[in-house]
Amino acid sequence: MNRAPLIGLDFDNTLISYDQLFFACALECGLIPASLSADKIAVRDHLRESGREDMWTRLQGEVYGARIMEAPVFAGVYEALSALQRDGFAMCLVSHKTRAPYLGKDHNLHLAARNWLEEHGFFDEQGLGWSPDQVFFESTKAEKVARITTLGCTHFVDDLPEVLETLPDMITKVLFSPTGGSDAGSDWLVLREWAQLPELLR
Repeated sequence: MNRAPLIGLDFDNTLISYDQLFFACALECGLIPASLSADKIAVRDHLRESGREDMWTRLQGEVYGARIMEAPVFAGVYEALSALQRDGFAMCLVSHKTRAPYLGKDHNLHLAARNWLEEHGFFDEQGLGWSPDQVFFESTKAEKVARITTLGCTHFVDDLPEVLETLPDMITKVLFSPTGGSDAGSDWLVLREWAQLPELLR
């Protein structure tokens, strides 16, 4: 008997959307002008171009730690994942995330992310019904790729091309690219919005 397909899911900027939160936090701290685009990459680039890389690093620690509950889930995630579960897909989450910020206040970023998942119903029996042992946070990208491979993922969804391009060829690579621009490989699937995923994989 063939085993169920196993779809692996990235966390940051794939399930959870940080754009508005990064903008709000940076604006509160007086780090950016209000005219800047409400976009994580725009905030990052503005701080880097003005020689404030350390402030960007501190901001990440704050957003991924103390402020993470303010970040929403991407639209359509629950519906898409529920549909895939009904279609027989097993699921896991594999994320590259350090346990503590490099700069700023000390937060357990792994615990903060798990609390976010719990708060947003991923573990609820009336929701997606995940168990905690379906969720993995790895400290490096290499460990993330090794975990994806070891788990036997048949598909993986990530917003970072540099992660997908390192995965074995037998894994179906799905690039989450809601803004439209992408560096997708020729054999990758490109996901613009979560509602498209069930049909994309059928």
